[in-house]
Amino acid sequence: MFKSIFKACFKLNKWKVVSYPPADIKRCVMIGAPHTSNWDFVYSMAAYSYMGINNPRFTIKKEWLRFPFNLILSPLGAIAIDRSAKKPGEKRPSMVDEMVSFIEESDEITVLVTPEATRSPVKRWKKGFYQVALKADVPILLGYLDYQKREAGIGKVIYPSGDLDKDLREIYDFYNQIHPKHPERFLKL
Repeated sequence: MFKSIFKACFKLNKWKVVSYPPADIKRCVMIGAPHTSNWDFVYSMAAYSYMGINNPRFTIKKEWLRFPFNLILSPLGAIAIDRSAKKPGEKRPSMVDEMVSFIEESDEITVLVTPEATRSPVKRWKKGFYQVALKADVPILLGYLDYQKREAGIGKVIYPSGDLDKDLREIYDFYNQIHPKHPERFLKL
């Protein structure tokens, strides 16, 4: 039901999808940036549906997937992350390791990440998405919403080389050209 509402908002506001993910990529990490508005989620979910990404997933603390929130978040693709130790005395798994496990256990999965982790301006992104893609040996898709053009799509596909600085520079350079809903909340990197 929510996805239908999101798609209606997308169409009514004259958005269009202009680029699609490569058909041969079945498992990936997808960045959603710039993230400056709650509308980003609505338009992104609609765009993913139009792109044929039927069940995009995003991570959330396991506590958010308890009743009644699970009734909304689970159908939208939320993955509960449980970082508690599996056995007494064991070290807690990292968020990166938990996400890598989800990818490795799936034949087909798109894990959405907002590396800014907030709608407020940030001076640096969280880099866990890169570590997840590198460890899981999957590409990073650069998903975007350009509010000036009212366009959504996949801008680039990055295969992590292990050279974090080089790969991040390419990612930042791409997103620095995108027009967010609230430009004052996005610091170009």
